[in-house]
Amino acid sequence: MAAADAAVRHRAWSALDTANDALRTLSVDLAMAAALDGRDLVHTHTWYANLAGHVGKLLHGIPHVMTSHSLEPLRPWKAEQLGGGYAVSSWAERTAVEAADAVIAVSGAMREDILACYPAVDPAKVRVVHNGIDTELYRPDPGTSALVRHGVDPTRPYVLFVGRITRQKGVPHLLRAARCLEPGVQLVLCAGAPDTPEIDREFRALFEELSRARAGVHWIPRMLPRPEVVQLLSHAAVFACPSVYEPLGIVNLEAMACGTAVVASRVGGIPEVVADGTTGLLVPYDRHDEERFEHDLGLLLNHLAADPRRAAAMGAAGRYRARREFGWGTVARRTVEVYEDVLGVLKAT
Repeated sequence: MAAADAAVRHRAWSALDTANDALRTLSVDLAMAAALDGRDLVHTHTWYANLAGHVGKLLHGIPHVMTSHSLEPLRPWKAEQLGGGYAVSSWAERTAVEAADAVIAVSGAMREDILACYPAVDPAKVRVVHNGIDTELYRPDPGTSALVRHGVDPTRPYVLFVGRITRQKGVPHLLRAARCLEPGVQLVLCAGAPDTPEIDREFRALFEELSRARAGVHWIPRMLPRPEVVQLLSHAAVFACPSVYEPLGIVNLEAMACGTAVVASRVGGIPEVVADGTTGLLVPYDRHDEERFEHDLGLLLNHLAADPRRAAAMGAAGRYRARREFGWGTVARRTVEVYEDVLGVLKAT
């Protein structure tokens, strides 16, 4: 491990270089757990680190607070990515969540999912603290150099997607929905890091089909520096979030903070971020009727792209909401309250 800027980086055991990714993660967990001696409390995020928190709790006798950003039982497509490692990640998550002293859910919907997936968990220890963003980093940027650099016409409206190419993020649904976009509306996909060869092939086939059928389809196949993403967000007519599973959806907050209206799927914690009709529009998602979802998604994207005045009003409302409800100061205060409650309970026993 190497230290830099007061942070410690733990690395997987080199003997596992060719092993399943889940096993490599567990080796990192053990290194993290060993480093927790002398700490008052450990706070972990996602299954990747939650087992480290659990082992640290047992090894050093300290309380474990975990934040749940997703749940393995609700992401069965991860088996496509991890193979047998999906059973390992599911075991690690269950072990940690059932033994943690407090569980932070990133949305009210996520809290309900935790209690449904893990009925042995005491509801009193599951608290809601929404994720946050830095609204000074994500703010409207009048510059257009990033648009020009990536071939986007700043004088024409565009729908923007930013995210990974995964089943969860639903980008194939957006590509199908985009078949009905008005000819003057561009589609910009800032999309990379496919998590399986299968989703990569599906995405490429849909992208090529759409590109042959219409002009103005742009794919940026890598994750861009934040300033470029902020420019793309700031000038989009509408931001599209077609996720089929999203405990909160930070990317929607980032778009809102940049003053952009959002059209998103009505799943998970998204309705707690995107105020339907005020900061954006929500599209019901039913996995049994995905064609209807794609049709309605395209309809609402066209609607906002054709109504810049309404889109601008939603964008302004989104910026206000992001600053007021989801700034890091608010998130930090609520998180510290959880720490104080956990430590207070332990002192009282």
